[in-house]
Amino acid sequence: MADVLPYKPRTGEIPTDPGVYRFRDADGRVLYVGKAKNLRQRLSNYFAPLRTLHERTRRMVTTAASVEWTVVATDVDSLQLEYMWIKEFDPPFNVRYKDDKSYPFMAITLADEAPRVIVTRNRKIPGARYFGPYPKVWAVHDTIDLMIKAFPIRTCSDASYKRAMQTGRPCFPGQIGKCGGPCSMTCTIEEHRAMVDDFVAFMAGGDERFTKDLTRRMLAASAAMDYEAAAKYRDKLASIEAVLGKSALVLPADEDADLFGLAEDELSAAVHHFVIRGGRVRGVRSLAIDKEIDISGAELVDQVLQRVYGDAVDIPRRVLVPALPDDAADLEQWLRERRGKRVEIAVAHRGQRAELMRTATLNAQQALLRHKTRRTSDYVARTQALTDLQEALGMSEAPLRIECYDISHLSGTNVVASMVVFEDGLPRKDQYRSFNIAETTDDTDSMYQVLMRRLARVDEPVPTDAAEALTDGSDAGDPDAEVVEAPKRRRFAYKPQLLLVDGGQPQVNAAARALRDSGRTDIALAGIAKRLEELWLPDDDFPVILPRTSEALYLVQRLRDEAHRFAITHQRRRRRRDITTILSEIPGLGESRIKALLKHFGSVTALRAATPEQIREVNGIGPALADGIHEHLSGRPAAPSR
Repeated sequence: MADVLPYKPRTGEIPTDPGVYRFRDADGRVLYVGKAKNLRQRLSNYFAPLRTLHERTRRMVTTAASVEWTVVATDVDSLQLEYMWIKEFDPPFNVRYKDDKSYPFMAITLADEAPRVIVTRNRKIPGARYFGPYPKVWAVHDTIDLMIKAFPIRTCSDASYKRAMQTGRPCFPGQIGKCGGPCSMTCTIEEHRAMVDDFVAFMAGGDERFTKDLTRRMLAASAAMDYEAAAKYRDKLASIEAVLGKSALVLPADEDADLFGLAEDELSAAVHHFVIRGGRVRGVRSLAIDKEIDISGAELVDQVLQRVYGDAVDIPRRVLVPALPDDAADLEQWLRERRGKRVEIAVAHRGQRAELMRTATLNAQQALLRHKTRRTSDYVARTQALTDLQEALGMSEAPLRIECYDISHLSGTNVVASMVVFEDGLPRKDQYRSFNIAETTDDTDSMYQVLMRRLARVDEPVPTDAAEALTDGSDAGDPDAEVVEAPKRRRFAYKPQLLLVDGGQPQVNAAARALRDSGRTDIALAGIAKRLEELWLPDDDFPVILPRTSEALYLVQRLRDEAHRFAITHQRRRRRRDITTILSEIPGLGESRIKALLKHFGSVTALRAATPEQIREVNGIGPALADGIHEHLSGRPAAPSR
């Protein structure tokens, strides 16, 4: 492959102005759209030597046949043009967004003569004002049922409204107290419009004003001994308080903000979005993203904000993100032009905002896990993944049983290894194994030792005495003969079709040596490189590149992640056991006191550095015991206590 792309423009041809660029393939299809403050500087990164590019970027530029750009006046204009082109062309190498699911919204049809409130998943109703999204449909219905008690607006269908207005008879929902529009014959169109405005204002965050107003009216009616009116105000106030009680006050009461939690790996990302109005969470949703080009977290935040606010009408005063994009000022100006008021993009560093960001990030991590496992849980996707892996590695059969190995240690100590097993593309956790490695020189030696121990148990024969008992037919038909059950085949003896090791060529070479020394020539082998698209085979100078859209890539990623998780879990458990063993050797220390010491100091290292006076601060540790702990851990007698 040539190291210089044939369509590379001359450096002097590319302007240094801000603008938007497009890569196209030979058929003219737009592959990628991007923006830049300096087009020449940005595009030169794509035309660097191919060997220096990230694999996915290299795949994009080699697939393309041409590049073109459009110069704009300002950086904000480039934001707008980039968004329009991505929406128009849907380029395959830009990040691909997938809603975690279709969320229900509460919508008020403000364009109607008598607006009504509905539950919908359609975000394109002309003139509608949306609130949410809500996690469940029943949550929207519950909120509406409570809201119409305080703000009785129309809920009936357009056909019922039209029929009621023509005949002068209330609509059926109005007759049973479920509709408060003009069709219920209880108010005029103008009065109903004012009620709708109050409904919208409350949902947009005007909680305190309505609560105070209703409280004042209730007290005034009660003082005037108009107890019927006071009871109505009381019921409306109770409905409002019930709506507010469904969402806790997570930020100050005057805070309107959108908060985005982000979780990502090499291939995918997930965003968890909290919609906060009046300090309360009014909506929540998750967004899954497939990354086609290697981008940073800040760049991902940039594209997420464009996606969310490209067509939005409800833009808050503050947008809280996990990382500030490089063009945050331009994004703020773009949002300000769309909102008509100032918008601030900020990172949540401390206090309530930081706590809420941690919650959103945790939800994003769970959404990312759901997104990754959903594909592997589908039978068709699993079958395709195994077929893709078979073809990519040149195997004669699909790898129905795959074992993946990872090495974990802490600065060379407590070296352990993990073995995870997938059969038919699904984890077999009952067959996971962990290994302790007593002495080793490095990770490659550790990998060799583990695989030698594992391969020694493949096709392990049945014990001789049991085999003879099974084959001896002298007692056949004798009802008094002792029954000898066939020994169960050990799970460890099942042969894998494919071994995966976490690492590149050094780890693969160590694993290949173990296979040769064990006499196994019927097991395929590959190493998972750090960038994950690359699978290294024994004695190959170049890796196998799995296509970005391959189901096999998701299966390999899950195998690698599971092996890494299992190894880390075992290594931490062993460290805790070692720490407990060290402390349990001290006379006078039982389980409860060991837990109290570790909770107070956090580690044996910190405890070893502590003075006897500091150790005495732990509840249940007296002067004599503190001196004994210090002497045992430091290896020298403690100073006499005074």
